[in-house]
Amino acid sequence: MSQRILFAAMMSLVLSFLMTFFVTWLNLGFGPHFASNWMAAFRVAWPAAGTISFLFGPVVLRASLRLDAHLQPRLARGR
Repeated sequence: MSQRILFAAMMSLVLSFLMTFFVTWLNLGFGPHFASNWMAAFRVAWPAAGTISFLFGPVVLRASLRLDAHLQPRLARGR
């Protein structure tokens, strides 16, 4: 359980940090208040991303494993 919490926290930190940077830049550009606007967005996004990552991580993992198992025979035939 601790590994799952740590993974969700770290992954959501990186993703929300980069995504809020990009979306803030895209919407507002690099103005004089860019950093404060970015950090305001990040403060809201990280807890939401962490919660979503923790709750949906196992579901997405199972779905990706099923999709990979489904695609592997098709990819092997294409070689």
